[in-house]
Amino acid sequence: MDDKPLSSPAEALISSFEREEPTDREKKISVNPVVSKVASMYEKLRTAMDYRDEELILRAAIERIIKRRILFGGTGKTIAEPLVRELVWARYFPDESVSESVVEKVRKKIELYLSLRENILEHHKKLPEKTVNQWINQLMSSDLEHILAPRRKKEAMANFMFSIIKPYVSIADQDEQVRDVQVFIAVRKAYAHDDLPFLRYQLFNQVFGELTEENLTSISENFVKGYEEINSQLNHPRKDKILNYVKDKTVVFFILEDLLNIEGGRVKHIYKDEAELRRVIYTICQARYGGIASKVRRAIIRSVIFILLTKAFFAIAIEGTYETLAFGRIIWTSTIINIGVPPFLMAFIGLMIRTPDRENSKRIFNYTQSILVNGDPGFSKQLVVKITPEKIKPVLNTVFTILWMATFFIAFGVIFYILKLLHFNILSMGVFVFFLAIVSFLAYRINQTAHIYSIEGRKSVTAPIVDFIFIPFVRVGRKLTEGISQINIFIYIFDFIFEAPFKGLFGFFEQWFLFLQNKREELE
Repeated sequence: MDDKPLSSPAEALISSFEREEPTDREKKISVNPVVSKVASMYEKLRTAMDYRDEELILRAAIERIIKRRILFGGTGKTIAEPLVRELVWARYFPDESVSESVVEKVRKKIELYLSLRENILEHHKKLPEKTVNQWINQLMSSDLEHILAPRRKKEAMANFMFSIIKPYVSIADQDEQVRDVQVFIAVRKAYAHDDLPFLRYQLFNQVFGELTEENLTSISENFVKGYEEINSQLNHPRKDKILNYVKDKTVVFFILEDLLNIEGGRVKHIYKDEAELRRVIYTICQARYGGIASKVRRAIIRSVIFILLTKAFFAIAIEGTYETLAFGRIIWTSTIINIGVPPFLMAFIGLMIRTPDRENSKRIFNYTQSILVNGDPGFSKQLVVKITPEKIKPVLNTVFTILWMATFFIAFGVIFYILKLLHFNILSMGVFVFFLAIVSFLAYRINQTAHIYSIEGRKSVTAPIVDFIFIPFVRVGRKLTEGISQINIFIYIFDFIFEAPFKGLFGFFEQWFLFLQNKREELE
């Protein structure tokens, strides 16, 4: 490969990773270490109650804070610095790492979004206020995270990945523009781990551009049109098929990102030495595989905390009250089983997870090398989908529908039968199945995390059997988990009853410590 230059896309990507961040010498936001210690402990508890991927926690925290402060009449001026201070308290950012100029940018952006909200409500009265508030809070929190924690290299790699994978996907009965949007969404979800709020923000910027004072009026007037287009793209009928294809290729770009972060500009020389490039990429792969265990372990711990905190309300409050009224006592056998099974299942799943093999690393190396040299990975398969897939024959469709429904009845029927043999009452059965479904979904999510570094892996011969047994529970668990995230009573208690005075105490004690420090300095 000595005579082969780097591909133009790879050359541009490497240059973006070489670019150094400018040094910021401005005055920074500083907080008291004692207050920060307590606040960070509180934040860990609060985030455990609202199950999310690690990459989404900061945006969720920003949204939670601005919703609370807007509820109490906050404006850009009164929200910006307290918001940043709360985030530094909770150790989302190191002390003295956020400059006052960044706080000023946050203030201006908050004021723009609050103005946009008022304009939309004025111009588009048919749009429910609840929907407008949700969108504004999500767009604002996503934008503020990009201001406070810019991910220049991550964004460069996401754009690079989009340009590489786009030619491998086509939607036969739609134009390329729709294909491009769907691949863009898939890359954002698979590589950048964007959730719905982030996706709305990304598409909002694609439709309208970044929100500024200059385009505020135009966006306000045309918001409904953009809103409908974004919803249409996010609900595309073939989005899951495209996402699964893109997700299967994402590991190549994770490894390429590590290669550029570790070697930087040396990649321009390393790629010419195949043996050295192979050694470096295999080492990176092994490091990534090794990190799976710790990431899965954290996910299991957070899942167990999420389940137990939710169960504290559903199982103890509801089940315990019912049994006391119906039987005069709490039936501890069923309660202990209900509490003990979820953590046991999570631990069992953790033990069953296996890391990818050397053959997986070989495929990653081949694709990465091809990207660097040819600007094209040469993936073995392309994806062609139709917005209206071929219909199954009516008779077969009826048979498959009956079999699909039968899996639900069989799976849940067996569980209810076993619980009846264990003398569970009807409410205890419901609680057990409720949490079994949630655990199944969270376990599926964790299993997906564990296989994120596998590329084009072979399907297990037992996969159809596992799907038959567990998919009903996973689907029900997904719906229940999403519902709990919306109605979890603990979240409302923490966010609007407990958190406001609690954070007020943080502010009071920080000012008190500062007052004492000033008095001490007067003695010196």
